[in-house]
Amino acid sequence: MSDRDRVLVVIGRTRHKMVVAELQEAAKRGVRFVELRLDFLSQAVDFKRLAPYKKCPWVATLRRPADGGRYGGTEAERLVILRQAIVSGAFEWVDLETDIASAVPRFGPVKRVVSYHNLNETPADLDAVYARMLSQDADVYKVAVHARTPADVVRVLRLQQSAPKPTVAFCIGDIGQPSRFLALKYGAPWVYAAFNKERGIAPGLPSHDELRTTYPVRAVTAGTKVFGVAGDPVGHSLSPLLHNQMYRRLGADALYLPFRVPRGSLAAAVEAYADIPVDGYSVTVPHKEAAAELAREKDPEVEVTGAANTLVRLPDGKFRASNTDQAAAVESIRASLAARAGGGAATQVGQLSVLVLGAGGAARALAFGLHREGAQLTIAGRTFDRAKKLAEEAKCKAVDWHARHSVTFDLLVNCTPVGMHPNVDEAPVHFSVLKPDVTVFDTIYTPETTLLIREARARKCHTITGVDMFVRQAAKQIELFAGQTPDLDAMREVVRKALSPLTRAFDPEEDPDAEPAGGED
Repeated sequence: MSDRDRVLVVIGRTRHKMVVAELQEAAKRGVRFVELRLDFLSQAVDFKRLAPYKKCPWVATLRRPADGGRYGGTEAERLVILRQAIVSGAFEWVDLETDIASAVPRFGPVKRVVSYHNLNETPADLDAVYARMLSQDADVYKVAVHARTPADVVRVLRLQQSAPKPTVAFCIGDIGQPSRFLALKYGAPWVYAAFNKERGIAPGLPSHDELRTTYPVRAVTAGTKVFGVAGDPVGHSLSPLLHNQMYRRLGADALYLPFRVPRGSLAAAVEAYADIPVDGYSVTVPHKEAAAELAREKDPEVEVTGAANTLVRLPDGKFRASNTDQAAAVESIRASLAARAGGGAATQVGQLSVLVLGAGGAARALAFGLHREGAQLTIAGRTFDRAKKLAEEAKCKAVDWHARHSVTFDLLVNCTPVGMHPNVDEAPVHFSVLKPDVTVFDTIYTPETTLLIREARARKCHTITGVDMFVRQAAKQIELFAGQTPDLDAMREVVRKALSPLTRAFDPEEDPDAEPAGGED
């Protein structure tokens, strides 16, 4: 199997017409390996109808609900259909669950995937389950289990790493998502991807488009360095897209992944992932303060703020903590002031009266950075005790959240998640406080034009979006991770393209004869 075939694209639709449409579009997009989820079809499988649209090798899969599928018939009927698929001549591969593999004999050149699925957990006896599978007649073994903790992910990756025969082992769900990609690092022959992610093929399954634009899976080798973003949630983050595209442009052999780490478990997750190893983390909500605590070495900004957004693995396996948010935020503000000056003498950051909304990790970075510049600060947090504590540490004022509208400012900085996708119709202040010529800085970048930014522009305020800060802090992280300096303009282009209204993805249901939108699929 060539590197170009390392992506097995899954197609599952309820009607043959929709399957055909997606097969045709997949061929146009260069897909070279397809799994047909026959269990999605609401009618009897018509192999002759599908065969004319075959442009690459196919895998036949007819999955039961207990294994994450949709087939509603009897087990005897399912075995008959699987045997029909094998003898039809349409498929190069067939997927057989481990408990039925012995009941379906090998036929002709059709290769066999023997699979095991556990949608509820990573079982304690997983190694024994896998050992029994290895005694069965298969060309590739598939293990897909639900991960509840990072330790589960690591158990499955160890199984993958030590597999004596071709194996694809990964975890289902958002905590387990990194394992889908890391399996390739440890020798898996392919990674699964949904052709149409909206079809809900399996939890945590990436889309074919994501593998084309975000994750360089065809280039992953045993020597590929691993970085990632640790947070909860991380599904919305553009960091994987931005970092991976920049590593590719810089020629770095690196893969950047999303690591969902529930609140309070960062230290345990970092320890669990030490064996991969993950060589660096971008750290986001809610772990910035925990990241500072677990690091052995800390940059001065981290020592002062008690918050870190970057962890870099040291030679002894420990971590050094940095805070690229602080410098990125101050640089964004300076750039805005310089642009306003139009080549003249720019207002200095230290001349500003600033209202900071929030008291979390981002607010801490901003508060200490602005205090160092000499700005007059006021902190307003939704939890007053946290705001007061931050104000005491940053040697500035704090006000109750309900009193934030009484504060006069030159610069308003939103460090809360209010207005972040999907709650895009929310704003952290009443718009009456947005006076002409003040500057409004929203650190949210998804979306870039938040309701706060939109209303600020309508009231002739100067604005700084979260994209500028996001790009600047990410560039500094890339320097720390890969030792190379990326191009800021190229990074802004990547982010803004990702955030812009996307051209509607291919959808056969635009056909007037297709199933109704929101229907049975």
